[in-house]
Amino acid sequence: MSDSERSVSSATEPAPGGGDAGGAADSAPAREALEIAAGYAFTGPALDLGALLWDGRCLPDAQVRIPLAMLNRHGLVAGATGTGKTKTLQLIAEQLAGQGVPVFLADVKGDVSGISAPGAANEQVEARAREVGQEWRAQGFPTEFYALGGLGPGVPVRATVTGFGPVLLAKVLQLNQTQEQSLGLIFHYADQKGLELDDLKDLKAVVAFLTSAEGKPELKNIGGLSTATAGVILRSLTAFEAQGMEPFFGGPEFDVSEFLRTAADGRGQVSVLELPAVQDRPQLYSTFLMWLLADLFNRLPEVGDVDRPKLVFFFDEAHLLFSGASKAFREAITQTVRLIRSKGVGVFFVTQTPKDVPADVLGQLGNRVQHALRAFTPDDQKALRAAVKTFPTSPYDLEEVLTGLGTGEAVVTVLSEKGAPTPVAATRLRAPESLMGPVDGAALDAAVRGSRLYDRYAQAVDRESAFEKLGQRQAESEERARVEAATAEAEKAAGSGRAERRAGGERSVMDQVVGSGMFKSLARSLGTQIGREISRSVFGTRRRR
Repeated sequence: MSDSERSVSSATEPAPGGGDAGGAADSAPAREALEIAAGYAFTGPALDLGALLWDGRCLPDAQVRIPLAMLNRHGLVAGATGTGKTKTLQLIAEQLAGQGVPVFLADVKGDVSGISAPGAANEQVEARAREVGQEWRAQGFPTEFYALGGLGPGVPVRATVTGFGPVLLAKVLQLNQTQEQSLGLIFHYADQKGLELDDLKDLKAVVAFLTSAEGKPELKNIGGLSTATAGVILRSLTAFEAQGMEPFFGGPEFDVSEFLRTAADGRGQVSVLELPAVQDRPQLYSTFLMWLLADLFNRLPEVGDVDRPKLVFFFDEAHLLFSGASKAFREAITQTVRLIRSKGVGVFFVTQTPKDVPADVLGQLGNRVQHALRAFTPDDQKALRAAVKTFPTSPYDLEEVLTGLGTGEAVVTVLSEKGAPTPVAATRLRAPESLMGPVDGAALDAAVRGSRLYDRYAQAVDRESAFEKLGQRQAESEERARVEAATAEAEKAAGSGRAERRAGGERSVMDQVVGSGMFKSLARSLGTQIGREISRSVFGTRRRR
């Protein structure tokens, strides 16, 4: 018997002096607790979540853990509001960083920034550490702060419209399936014609062009674009801009490989995306998180099973991602989650109940940390029963346990080192060692401006893209028409003069100049240059020649 098993056994054995019947009754829980504890006795590197709870007691020598190599098999952290999900994220992120694994966290409420600073010891923390057998010490972790579009404190994270893609953009614009397909056609045309869609004005320019008399024939052979659908897309883009969404799109586009860095001391970098400034735009930030994950998927090479993940990505408020999602969007999420494991990336979805996550995705989440659920209404009771059914068979009465867990307690099952589910374990979780709350605003701003990434991404860049190219194309087309009209008029006048001069037996020197090829070339060149000056003024170009 191992030391851990002896400790669990002694903690669960009946007190001396009990009757035979009582001793027999009490010995069964001891065997079950031993079996649960043995399911978490991993030999390789692992994260320590906390200590086993059995029969109302915390067993500090029965540690509940997650094998490090299984963190790319994805997971779920769920529970009602106020049950401690955020602290669980912080706890897991700390230990990952401590073992050299980079972490990405979305900070929706603004209280995860404390991971960058040492925690504060107090009676509650010390009591929790004693209960779960934790050697607690205050420490902060290497942290980089980001902000969508530069709204809020953080290195700005932007995406080009081309990079964002039609499926994700259709989600934030709340387009229907037909409109989403038409948007995909617009992206396809822009890609084929070398029209870079950097920002929203680029996309609007392409849509306007494709519905113009000159542009309509461009899509005739591949389905065309109805005026009504184009109008809906343009109105959606205009409303999107009016809500202040424009800063999220443009250059320089963020390089997601920045999330894969480690600090000089070998610890993993914690990347915190600060979202309080955009928390009233849930469709936007949840879809942006999906873009970051999809971009990682597209960029990273296949690595198969690895000893430790390259990155663990925590997707907070996951229910927002799936709310109102189209079939194509859900399929894209499912495929990304299914395949990104082989690229060394683990994804944890964080939400209130497992039913917030579609079954196709939920079935891929092998590591589960379920905090307390409430059962105040019939819908709550239904959700509770559904959550219980997602766990392996357990000696616990899970409906009773899940409604009776305290803050900082959870029901856990993970994948063992062999890939099999571990026994369900009610667990009292460890306390995070970093600050459990936000850091001071001045300290946060100083950290952002001191980042080596700040100068690279702070200033937005508006390069020549579809808007400018189509504007120049239109202006040059108009100038060609004007020059051709002027040339025709000049030739007409010259022809009339020649007729008169032939009648008078004389041809003027001016007629020779106007009719010459050199004059026509010069006029055409000057017209083009003037057109460029006009187009860059009329179409709002920043650089003028």
